[in-house]
Amino acid sequence: EAARQFEALFVQMMLKSMRDANSVLAEDKDTTYQEMFDQQIALELTREKGLGIADLLVRQMMQGVSGQEDSKAVDQGLLTDRIEQHSDARALPSEAAETATASPAQRQDFRPDGPESFLQQIWDLAKHAGEALGVDPRAVAAQATLETGWGQRLIRDHAGISGNNLFGIKADSSWDGERVGVRTLEYENGLPKQQHAQFRAYPDLQQGFQDYVDFLKNSPRYAEAIAGVRDAVDFARSLQDAGYATDPDYAAKIEGIMQSPRFARVIDGLMQGGDPPTSM
Repeated sequence: EAARQFEALFVQMMLKSMRDANSVLAEDKDTTYQEMFDQQIALELTREKGLGIADLLVRQMMQGVSGQEDSKAVDQGLLTDRIEQHSDARALPSEAAETATASPAQRQDFRPDGPESFLQQIWDLAKHAGEALGVDPRAVAAQATLETGWGQRLIRDHAGISGNNLFGIKADSSWDGERVGVRTLEYENGLPKQQHAQFRAYPDLQQGFQDYVDFLKNSPRYAEAIAGVRDAVDFARSLQDAGYATDPDYAAKIEGIMQSPRFARVIDGLMQGGDPPTSM
């Protein structure tokens, strides 16, 4: 398992160097989303047979470096071919949805056309949540943006219907509502790893945002962490310090989204009374 994680990390580093060297692969200028996509691709490429690196590491640790191993060649051509096989990953949630506990017909499907549409449709809800929590609504919108990959990697059930959970709130034993099971990206010792987890699901976005507010306010750990936060950056850092996510760069990624030109352009327009949010 450790060798497999090392292989995934190595592939992610190769992807980054390839994007730096080849503008054809550098499609998305939002680096936070690109990093999340690269992490997912790296895990997908190494999940089954992989590229041979993990096998080599295991054989070397067991037999020593004797030169007798039947090494597999790993080059950028092979990696590029594997990337093309997974080129549709952007159109899917970060992990394929697997199970649900209720009929999708009971839920309103949220399917934004793109990043701008996503922000436009959640902004009013983010404002209400920000007011209820006493925090900058931009931080709420940025967190939802991070958790969903700009609205393009929503948690969905086996039928492809949105769970309307934009904040990655898991369904533990205390949750008696609907839930959706998916493969999700978690971090252990700073390394990304896929796990299966159950997430809360809601009839619509409004109830999803309301549960997010209740989740933070009713949890002593989070309520204490966000009490008296000074600004959006402080809010993000307080959530990370309280253990909201396993990603060691969680707060930095939220900050990066808020500072990105795309996010600033759309949110500034909405705050100044620009184009109204599109209907849900």
